[in-house]
Amino acid sequence: MDSDALELFDAPADERASPAAAPPNAPLAVRMRPATLDEVLGQDHLLGPGAPLRRLVEGAAPASIILYGPPGTGKTTLATLVSSAIGRRFVALSALSAGVKEVRAVIDEARKRLAHSRQSTVLFIDEVHRFSKTQQDALLGAVEDRIVLLVAATTENPFFSVVSPLLSRSLVLQLKPLSDDDVRTLVRRALTDERGLGGRLGIADEAEDHVVRLAGGDARRALTALEAAADSAGSAGAEEIDLATVESTVDKAAVRYDRDGDQHYDVTSAFIKSIRGSDVDAALHYLARMIEAGEDPRFIARRLVIHASEDVGMADPTALQVAVAAAQAVQLIGLPECALNLAQATVHLATAPKSNAVTTAISTAMTDVRQGHAGTVPTHLRDGHYAGAKKLGNAQGYKYPHNVPEGVVAQQYPPDELVGRDYYSPTSRGNERAVSERLGKLRRAIRGE
Repeated sequence: MDSDALELFDAPADERASPAAAPPNAPLAVRMRPATLDEVLGQDHLLGPGAPLRRLVEGAAPASIILYGPPGTGKTTLATLVSSAIGRRFVALSALSAGVKEVRAVIDEARKRLAHSRQSTVLFIDEVHRFSKTQQDALLGAVEDRIVLLVAATTENPFFSVVSPLLSRSLVLQLKPLSDDDVRTLVRRALTDERGLGGRLGIADEAEDHVVRLAGGDARRALTALEAAADSAGSAGAEEIDLATVESTVDKAAVRYDRDGDQHYDVTSAFIKSIRGSDVDAALHYLARMIEAGEDPRFIARRLVIHASEDVGMADPTALQVAVAAAQAVQLIGLPECALNLAQATVHLATAPKSNAVTTAISTAMTDVRQGHAGTVPTHLRDGHYAGAKKLGNAQGYKYPHNVPEGVVAQQYPPDELVGRDYYSPTSRGNERAVSERLGKLRRAIRGE
């Protein structure tokens, strides 16, 4: 078995009251890994009295769990602590390097131990979303029969990335990003705790604020930034970490965004809803997050083009022109300069009057067609440009609108069963106010009313 894919903790339960201490030269984030559930920060909804993870640890009926949340929120830590607390053998697999062979080997060993010594096994799989369907399916029988207690971790929404049978056999627990107060508590603990910096350095208030801001709710990132700043300050003989030291060692804040995961959908959704809600500042914020996280600018441009018709429509017909122009600029220019074009289109769409009348119109029309409300094309509208069309009556009696001064004639255009059916209902916002006035006149003239 691949030694990089598997990690075993086989010590008896009484020797594993808490996870083994990290070596002194381990990264600060590893050394400060919580040794007990009470040290875990930011997940009170899972660890408070009566909460699901607390109940599991305190002896409730064991259940396989999927820990879902952004990086640095304690998924691996919680898995290890659960195993320690319930006194089971702990096996860790990384989905990056393990395959079906490794999964089956762990399950076979777990089955033998359960039969011979009644020792059960906790199987921790990190980044389970990277497992293929076949790899996930290989777990089903063992989870169903409780040969292993599965604790899986993922940064992606499991309802998108984990197969349904495995989801139905597991309790999905969502971890939240740490609050600023939680990160601040963690930084201060690391400064004073003997596992961390042991009180050798202090930190200025503005430097602490900057570390908290840089972390973006990620405990690992906060501790990594603190360690880098502490090394720099220590090398300079300083007794306190100042703002300049933090800024010189860590220059970019964490952006909670995964192009292939949950944040991709959440941030995109917030971007579109902010434009729809006419909050130009929020829309620009989410646009910046997508750009900074490396989102494909063509994806952003496509969303703007869709939105121009979906939520602005005829209230401002120029919105589509601007969005299409931005999409073309993205193709011609690329990043970083095309961020300006995307921003211009975002501002235009966010500040434009809104109407979903076009969206509603085509949606209602398509629903009618799907339900069979199609009917035959009136004979006077049919194609008459082929031999025999006249004998069939096609195009006979068609009235050419340009032959009358008004450019509009009274004649039937829809199939018989859809005569009088209105799909487009313009609003009174923006350009649609004028469209609404003209539309009423057009309908009356066409229908001879």
